[in-house]
Amino acid sequence: MSNRYDALIIGGGHNGLVCAFYLAKAGMKVRVLERRDIVGGACVTEEFHPGFRNSTASYTVSLLRPKVIADMKLADHGYRVLERQISNFFPFEDTYLKLGGGTARTQAEFARFSQKDADAYPAYDAALERVAQVLRDLSLQTPPNVGGGIHALAAAARQGWPMAKMDLAAQRDLLNIFTRSARDFLDEWFEDDHVKSAFGFDAVVGNFAGVSTPGSAYVLLHHVFGEVNGKLGAWGHAVGGMGAITQAMAKACELAGVEISLESPVDKVLVNNGKAAGVKLAGGEELYAPIVAANVGPALLYRQLVERSDMEPDFARAIDNYKTGSGTFRMNVALSELPDFTVLPGKELAEHHTAGIIIAPGMDYMDQAYDDARVHGWSKKPIVEIKIPSTVDKTLAPEGCHVASLFCQQFSPQLPDGRSWDDVREEVADHVIDTITQHAPNFKGAVIARQIHSPLDLERKFGLIGGDIFHGRMSLEQLWAARPVLGHGDYRSPIKGLYMCGSGTHPGGGVTGAPGHNAAAEIIRDRSLLWKMLHRG
Repeated sequence: MSNRYDALIIGGGHNGLVCAFYLAKAGMKVRVLERRDIVGGACVTEEFHPGFRNSTASYTVSLLRPKVIADMKLADHGYRVLERQISNFFPFEDTYLKLGGGTARTQAEFARFSQKDADAYPAYDAALERVAQVLRDLSLQTPPNVGGGIHALAAAARQGWPMAKMDLAAQRDLLNIFTRSARDFLDEWFEDDHVKSAFGFDAVVGNFAGVSTPGSAYVLLHHVFGEVNGKLGAWGHAVGGMGAITQAMAKACELAGVEISLESPVDKVLVNNGKAAGVKLAGGEELYAPIVAANVGPALLYRQLVERSDMEPDFARAIDNYKTGSGTFRMNVALSELPDFTVLPGKELAEHHTAGIIIAPGMDYMDQAYDDARVHGWSKKPIVEIKIPSTVDKTLAPEGCHVASLFCQQFSPQLPDGRSWDDVREEVADHVIDTITQHAPNFKGAVIARQIHSPLDLERKFGLIGGDIFHGRMSLEQLWAARPVLGHGDYRSPIKGLYMCGSGTHPGGGVTGAPGHNAAAEIIRDRSLLWKMLHRG
């Protein structure tokens, strides 16, 4: 391979692949540098026990933008998503709640707990959808940069116009979602704790916070702006696991001429006279390009790969204060049988086994989980989402067996007593399994094998600083034009030629492809007019 390129991409996660694809389609010579021996970053499918494969980090799909799917022709490369029959199943102490399956069915389910809440649901759903549509529209637009002159002012006006056109009620909802806690927001709509818990869970997914934490309502919104197969707000299962998405992206990239290098960790971004010049690999090899796009998070990029002397002091200080840590403990388990829930008995495959199974019985339960983690390092009663993809994709496990993803909250990135996560990971994994077993008594005995990803494991394996699955906290001061920091929300770093294309930029975390798409658009915009003329068509 050559050592000179038009653009180098640090990290072969989904956003890096998306960015590389668009740059290559624009005529650039592009090389993707992936640290691991598999492309995909945290969006991968791996065998974690003989015969058992699963999405070992990201585990469900909804947020991937339809434009990215269409432009990369992912369906031609094997991309296929199966919708959930119902979205979620919530076992409580002595009852359960099923969410999804259509408005009428959801209302009937809510009516078991509160007729008032059942009646309120359609208006709530419509209000959330109005605000979610704003986020969808903004997701593929570059935020205006503070100090960016007339261009930035025009972008701010253009992006703000849909919000300005909203009626007063919708503007109030928008303000409440961006500033209030999930509890306060949901209290305005519903009275029953079971119903509020069904929505409140989304506010703590990947968010080291409680449902009473100010700003947590936004994370609730972030998880509903997606769609599956054209159905707004739906979630689904990628056939072949989440790695099937990035494998399809890699094929699209290779067809476009992108070079993808595995086991090629970047050690340093090379900077010459304030401009990006290329990268140095861990083995000492240097690769040169006037454009470097980093799919790693801002904390990793600027604290480990860029020399502090290459950054302005004010920017370096802002990055020092960039908040990471999503409170996530991630496990995968091989199962000999399906869980048999006390409140809804049965080990034979049923619709609730195909849903997201949420152990979060109550708003107070979710707040307490966060409070425990802040004090003790992890929750005495953790929040757990169980997804069993083998119920719809038989290729993931041997006949009669299953694989399950366990997405667990709340677990502090740093333990308060100074211990390492390596010291307690097995103990905490036992605790998670025991928590599920309290609701499904056969669960512990059904576990054949398990794979553990503590916050520290997530950092070491996937480069997620503090185990942060979103590459940075999704709080108001780190969103839109302030993601990752104010003044650099347009995917450009202070170093000319160094760009950011990962989830630490707008619109944030999840498998969206939006940061990669938007960063590529800005890189192409920055290319010289002469280069564009030479490569036109």
